[in-house]
Amino acid sequence: MENIKILVVDDESRMRKLVKDFLIREGYAVLEAGDGMEAMDIFYEEKNIALVILDVMMPKMDGWQVCREIRQSSKVPIIMLTARSEERDELQGFELGVDEYISKPFSPKILVARVNAILRRTLGSTSGDVIEAGGIVIDKAAHIVKIGEKTVDLSYKEFELLSYFVENEGIALSREKILNNVWNYDYFGDARTIDTHVKKLRSKLGEKGEYIRTIWGMGYKFEVD
Repeated sequence: MENIKILVVDDESRMRKLVKDFLIREGYAVLEAGDGMEAMDIFYEEKNIALVILDVMMPKMDGWQVCREIRQSSKVPIIMLTARSEERDELQGFELGVDEYISKPFSPKILVARVNAILRRTLGSTSGDVIEAGGIVIDKAAHIVKIGEKTVDLSYKEFELLSYFVENEGIALSREKILNNVWNYDYFGDARTIDTHVKKLRSKLGEKGEYIRTIWGMGYKFEVD
């Protein structure tokens, strides 16, 4: 993981040090920010940040504001940290394009495992793998989705979800199976996490969004007419 940069943003210095120490052990280069404004300064200065770990409650500029600003110009994966565990906060995070959502207190080892999983998927593909279904073309290496000549602007998680659907075309997928495969860990949150992502994905795909069909009481199936 040498030279892969991760930005850790938290107003608690002890929390930053804890996360930083575990990430450095994995070989990552870690940048730190103590508030949202400092985070954005670093983000704009360092053009090759691979992932952002972002606390919600911070002075000057909170995590939600930072996330909104980053998403205006970048699809860099974002992991949100919060002391609050209310469902509406989690759903808001996913609506803003957050890739993972971890409530404090958490296990640093689990955090590192999620960082590794995300970066394996975003940085580890070199095969130029291209898959297509129903006029939707997915370039997994370049992380690009096209319908005809038009590029579809998807968040990291939306891209992963669509890829999983297309790779399992015609197969009914339970919410649990989708969570375990797309989120890459046993997820104990509300299943509406998936529903939120599917709703946004359908909208971005336009008429092609109809290929993602709801299987009532179970989950979803991607099926081309």
